[in-house]
Amino acid sequence: MNLRTPIFPTWCPGCGDFGIWGALKNALAKLAIPEEKLVIVFDVGCSGNMADFIRVYGFHSLHGRAVPVAEGIAMANSGLTVIVIGGDGGLYGEGMGHLIAAAKTNLNMTVIVHNNQTYGLTKGQASPTTAVGIKTSSTPTGVIEHPINPLGVTLTAGATWAGRGYAPDIPGTTDLIIQAVKHHGFAHLDIFQPCVSFNKFNTQAWFIQHLTKLPDDYVPDNITKAWEQSNRTDLLPVGLFYKNTQEPTYHQKLSSTLQNTPLTNLFPSKVDLTPALSEFT
Repeated sequence: MNLRTPIFPTWCPGCGDFGIWGALKNALAKLAIPEEKLVIVFDVGCSGNMADFIRVYGFHSLHGRAVPVAEGIAMANSGLTVIVIGGDGGLYGEGMGHLIAAAKTNLNMTVIVHNNQTYGLTKGQASPTTAVGIKTSSTPTGVIEHPINPLGVTLTAGATWAGRGYAPDIPGTTDLIIQAVKHHGFAHLDIFQPCVSFNKFNTQAWFIQHLTKLPDDYVPDNITKAWEQSNRTDLLPVGLFYKNTQEPTYHQKLSSTLQNTPLTNLFPSKVDLTPALSEFT
């Protein structure tokens, strides 16, 4: 699978996006999904710029609207592997309502969030995950609201897979992405991603002191324990928090026809797209 493009990333040197980019490419190479069966929907922001840096069938959405676009794709063609790439600003801010709705449907799709606790592309405003007291360009005297617990929100909404990674840990993040994509249902992977330019609090040194692996005896089959682990403040666990393989997916709850046949096959296009697509082959 050729994932290379002629455009090299324009992220700041040391940005955590490089780690997620590398982990995603590693994961896709190992998964070996046929390129015509894979689509990635990118949100707006530093993370969304990845649309130029990875060769896949993709869609660059409006800010905060990547999840509903991906939902439409997954609903229309259940035979596709659908992945969303976005940041904490777009998906936990503007797009939080969409994220909750998608988790509730349990569509077969994966949402990967670059969580750097700031709006990086627009010069460091506070995001929904910025800690209390942090001074930013939009909160010069410090944030007064408590940050959200992203995994807690989607677990409560009905996500059947929830995990958390750390961008500089490329092997660990690669493994989590593979698990999330293989999961049959809605998967939410939150990835801590240091922003070297605008977040001077959640630095790599800070994460090294505050991250921990989930306990060795932890079994990710209890949603209450998953929520408790996601809400810890003493240390921040990384790993697979929850996996539920018993809940039917959205398509499995539909009529027998749509359970086995993508909607696109029921109403095939009569337009020959071969000439338009030939330049991309």
